[in-house]
Amino acid sequence: MFADFQAGVNAVIAGDYETAYKEFRSAAEQGDTGAQYNLGLMYAEGLSITQDYKEAVKWYRLAAEQGDAGAQRNLGVMYYEGKGVAQDYKEAMKWFRLAVEHGDAIAQNNLGVMYDEGKGVAQDYEEAVKWWRLAAEQGHAEAQNNLAWIYERGWERKHEKGITQDYKEAVKWYRLAAEQGYAPAQFNLGGMYVKGVGVAQDYEEATKWWRLAAEQGYANAQYNLALIYGEGINVIKNYVIAHMWFNIAASNGYEDAKKGIDFLAGQMTSEQIAEAQKLARECIKKNYKDCG
Repeated sequence: MFADFQAGVNAVIAGDYETAYKEFRSAAEQGDTGAQYNLGLMYAEGLSITQDYKEAVKWYRLAAEQGDAGAQRNLGVMYYEGKGVAQDYKEAMKWFRLAVEHGDAIAQNNLGVMYDEGKGVAQDYEEAVKWWRLAAEQGHAEAQNNLAWIYERGWERKHEKGITQDYKEAVKWYRLAAEQGYAPAQFNLGGMYVKGVGVAQDYEEATKWWRLAAEQGYANAQYNLALIYGEGINVIKNYVIAHMWFNIAASNGYEDAKKGIDFLAGQMTSEQIAEAQKLARECIKKNYKDCG
């Protein structure tokens, strides 16, 4: 490890990205893989420097070719998304496969996604589940949510073992991801409580998990909170709060929320609508926290 690399790490901890860039650059040019990886990350994220995906790819590649798992995984992501390079799913698969040889959980999850989608490889749900399980068992929240989704629905295909629908197993994996703060899993766990599958039906628990997801800006959960308040499900019916959440969900791109706004407008006074819109603006400013 080069002294410049450690100096760069110390600068990051101190929040001094300009110094971190200088130190990482010095160490990266001397061949330090950690510095090359971090320099690639700084270019990819535009930390203290102009965002430059081609430069990010350059530095990720240098570290990846020396066997750095994080760089291999991130280089795979760049190929998957077509950032700094032409989109190439097979090349993405190549780098993800190299990263999983080091046990990289994110790369394992990404391989699962590629097998699920059939990108860069023949679609194979059995392989998708295999890689999601490996990542999930390492605590990767997205993989836990993906695995839960499979258990919730179950699947069978000719010549493949498949997975039997198992709601309790789905709840188990959704909960593990939700407890890590992963919004899609919080939303999905809320849905399991509403339906009463794999767990006793409990609208209070559903509302709790949807609120946690909504507070992270997850539009689906914001929409569902609006429904809860609009219909008075286990809460006192409140059109103002429902309208507020519909407004917020709509602002985050949830198209059906506009229908909810239109419907409630016919049930509310102009003063109530104005109050709801005001609350929505305030809620957005508060990053969706303590919004009712």
